[in-house]
Amino acid sequence: MTPLIVQRPAGLYCPAGDFHIDPWQPVDRAIITHAHGDHARFGSAHYLATRDSEAAMRIRLGDISLQTLAYGEAIRIGQAKVSLHPAGHVLGSAQVRVEVDGEVWVVSGDYKLERDRTCAPFEAQRCHTFITESTFGLPIYRWRPQHEVITDINTWWRANAEAGRASLIFAYAFGKAQRILAGIDASIGPIVCHGAVAVLNQAYRMSGVALPETKMADDIEKAVLKRALIVAPPSAQSTPWLKRFGDYSDAFASGWMRLRGARRRRAVDRGFVLSDHADWPALQQAIADSRAERVYVTHGYVPVMVRWLEERGIDAHAFATEYSGELDDFAQEIAAE
Repeated sequence: MTPLIVQRPAGLYCPAGDFHIDPWQPVDRAIITHAHGDHARFGSAHYLATRDSEAAMRIRLGDISLQTLAYGEAIRIGQAKVSLHPAGHVLGSAQVRVEVDGEVWVVSGDYKLERDRTCAPFEAQRCHTFITESTFGLPIYRWRPQHEVITDINTWWRANAEAGRASLIFAYAFGKAQRILAGIDASIGPIVCHGAVAVLNQAYRMSGVALPETKMADDIEKAVLKRALIVAPPSAQSTPWLKRFGDYSDAFASGWMRLRGARRRRAVDRGFVLSDHADWPALQQAIADSRAERVYVTHGYVPVMVRWLEERGIDAHAFATEYSGELDDFAQEIAAE
């Protein structure tokens, strides 16, 4: 059988449809699973993504040639029937379903199974071959329920506000930040967002996602800032922008906070384990629900996942890709400890 999706220098490629999925080099036609920078890159001639991701795609990539589809809407590209289905990762994130002559392959993109208020929930797709991420593909990664983590964030923020100290939480600007904003108790105090977060908040609001009122730092008096929750991307850490907040307690929200030494390496007061990716049990569940006879693993702890699948009699392989998930240099360093 000829594979429906193969590796090319530019990324994952479907010969039957002459398109790439999340290419890391410019191509003629790119299908994008979601608008994170390691999956949606500038330079391709034509893009296809979900309708819910349009605002974020245009914020990230500017004036691009973009076609959008509703979830579940199918189109024909060349000899391939293509549809996009919820991945539960961030706003507009999708799994790409490709069917040719009755053979079905699904590219997961990044995904999580736990529901949240900010994106459509993951929908398992039956297929012959499933291409899955494995960002957190180790048994140690098992997430607590989201509502428990959000309660911890509220408790931390409230204690700081009562002590007259601002609360600064670092979270990825697209997805994680909005997930926190949608769940917190906005009655505790004012909410301030870094500009990189604020512009993406607008994409969520345009898509109908309810977020609390947020302000820019310059719009709030210093005395009031002492009760504020400040949401900023990790790139803001140790920058002059933080000096305006005076005395503050800081925290980092990431699945990597599950690793020993993560909070210390980030040099923050608190670490909240909150990820927009599937944990170890959820990865297993998604693979099982796909009923796939063959599984390709794309990024993260690839050898571990491939070996686990092979031990269970599943035809498993690795695809070398340039996707990072949340695996930044910091995470790679502490993962090696």
